[in-house]
Amino acid sequence: MAIPGNLLSPTTESVDPNTSGWAPKLNATISKGGGGRNGDGCLLVKSKAAGETQVRTVSSYTVTPGVTYQAFADASGATVPERIGIRWLNALGLEISLTWSLVTMTAAAAWHRISVAAVAPVGAYKAQVLLSMMTPAAPNVVSYFENVYLGLPIRTTGNLFGFGTESTEIDASGWTPEVNATVSRQVPVVSWSATWYWAGGHTLAITATAAGNAAAATVDRPAVTPGVEYLAHAYLQPPTLSSVAWIELRFYDANGNQIQTTRAVLAPPGTGMYRQYVSAVAPAAAATCGIAAGLDGAAAGQVLRLETVVVQAYSPSVTGTVIPYASSSFEQGTGGWTVVSGPATAARTTPWGVAAYTGSYSLAVTSATAATSTLRSPLAPVTGGVNWRAQIIVRHGAGSWTSVRVRTHWYDSVGGDLGTSTGLAYAVPPGSWYQLVSDAVAPAGAVQAAVEVVGIAASSASVLWVDGVALWQVLPLVAVETVPSDGYIRLTLRELPVDYLMSVYRVTPDGMRALVRGADGLIEMQPIASDAMVLEDHEAPLGVEVWYRIELYSSPGVISSTRSSDSVTLTLADINTAWLKDPANPQRNCLVVVQEAPDWERPIEQASFVVRGRRNKVVLSGRRQGLEGDLAIWTRSDAEREALHLLLDSGNTLLWQANPGMGVKDMYVAVANVGEGRIGKLAQEQWRAWSLPLTEQDMPVTTGVNGAAGRTWQDVVAEFATCADLLTVYATSEDLLLDRRMG
Repeated sequence: MAIPGNLLSPTTESVDPNTSGWAPKLNATISKGGGGRNGDGCLLVKSKAAGETQVRTVSSYTVTPGVTYQAFADASGATVPERIGIRWLNALGLEISLTWSLVTMTAAAAWHRISVAAVAPVGAYKAQVLLSMMTPAAPNVVSYFENVYLGLPIRTTGNLFGFGTESTEIDASGWTPEVNATVSRQVPVVSWSATWYWAGGHTLAITATAAGNAAAATVDRPAVTPGVEYLAHAYLQPPTLSSVAWIELRFYDANGNQIQTTRAVLAPPGTGMYRQYVSAVAPAAAATCGIAAGLDGAAAGQVLRLETVVVQAYSPSVTGTVIPYASSSFEQGTGGWTVVSGPATAARTTPWGVAAYTGSYSLAVTSATAATSTLRSPLAPVTGGVNWRAQIIVRHGAGSWTSVRVRTHWYDSVGGDLGTSTGLAYAVPPGSWYQLVSDAVAPAGAVQAAVEVVGIAASSASVLWVDGVALWQVLPLVAVETVPSDGYIRLTLRELPVDYLMSVYRVTPDGMRALVRGADGLIEMQPIASDAMVLEDHEAPLGVEVWYRIELYSSPGVISSTRSSDSVTLTLADINTAWLKDPANPQRNCLVVVQEAPDWERPIEQASFVVRGRRNKVVLSGRRQGLEGDLAIWTRSDAEREALHLLLDSGNTLLWQANPGMGVKDMYVAVANVGEGRIGKLAQEQWRAWSLPLTEQDMPVTTGVNGAAGRTWQDVVAEFATCADLLTVYATSEDLLLDRRMG
């Protein structure tokens, strides 16, 4: 699979089907090797003699001075370590300078990541990727490379930190020593998945200066909002299995004073890279935040390495849950849960990754005897008189359990007990994670609630793992509303099963179904990535009652459940207007005034033959083609005129929708040469008369709806200091929305 945003061609990136994207630069021969992960091919580089060996991309790629670029590759070399570089060229193709990564700390036959990033220097016009084997001691020493990338830095969407702090591919300036430590960069041998593009080669190395506690902290302190929950995480590589390695999320006031610290300690199963999470709600006086990491009781010279450091506003897996992440996923402890009755004990599972549904840990509930125990979460805010759903995700760990009940306990504003819902009891057989839910209406006056888990252990030493706790107000599974001002129907879907497949149909009164378009084309058995989804159906017919059918599949072709919406009708206020829409870019849709509907023609390919002795010709015909004709419309302002030009510029297949009763059905059309004329001789007149030659088309099937793909203003703020900086990068606001950069 091609790496998103890669300037390199797929052949150069994956070395499939050949090595045509690469050339020797120094002391090297190249050929195609096998056993790659991004396709089977890989680049086999062999030294001609002793000494450093280099290869480069055949092509050079356009860059912009002052912009940061990243290059990475996966490497394998059992004999010598490697490095990767960016070669900067001027407009004449002459080398300006080279930017090299650090050398991998040791040679390794396992695939491992090498990476570098730098700002393109003044005068740079093009760039090439360099791959280097460091000083083979003899000829015919071999290393392998594949999965090569050159482009803009790949960073975590929503990260409050910029790329320079998230990674250490440029330098370690985003960090400062805090206690008994130095900070530097190292390139250890780390094997990442071929499709995990967020991890590079360089890691931040926090080295203990002497025996004792050692720590470092981020220099960057992005702004936060009081009362908002934030989630931070980083990959940690402890020096030993017994190391006490930790990560902290810190909040600071407007004067830079540290006012809150939340720590999560890694329980490592080894000395590899393990992602550790920590979360907290920003306190009332919080203005900024930061990350710290360190080792407790370190020996002199011990090193803690960090990779992919992220802090972002917490986006829960269940939309609307009032349970904080710490009490839901148990990444930093028991999350405030208590045992209110029975012999059970509660603790975070250990080590990292032994039992988890979300994150890397869960809550281990252990009952030493066969008995009933009740566990309770911390209190969370609720609203009385409405329906709430409690959820836990559990797995049988050991022993046996007769049943597990999930319920909700209600409290008033001063903590007064308002009772407990009945809840639902479930059997939990061994072998899988099970989602247990229970709905209840909060009593009048309820402002707080806790989720309770009642487990009945049937034997001694029984263990139950609890994870993914949520409590949220239940809204309709399917909601639908019309937006006539913009000509579409909004469909909201909730509580979708993530990783299932889904099809969405629009159904008309005659029973006809049509698939609804989404970001990846028509939504037909597409994977579900989030439990909530909002769809805008810009192709819904006008003046026709429609409803929506949603089919959910546990596997291809296997329907697990269906849902349906209420019926709605999308209207057009003025029958003299019509919509011209781009299915791929609904932000360009235009409402225009119809001057005259087309007089249609339906061409046909025919050939006629005169047969001697026959009165009538023999005519051979193809199939009669679709409608063709000229649509005459008006635009009433300069803004409408510019919007219509933007709509027509792409040459995409458009959708024409007129009001019912006008004798024209909804039609997908291709627009040929466009005529634009003034309707009078007055120069200030803004009305324009247009002639649009239309040719009927089939509905585009593979076209998806363009969108921001999860980007928010936070991603813009993390990369650009001022609005003026955007002007040289994005030509239009639409380009900013879609992250389409100039050049």
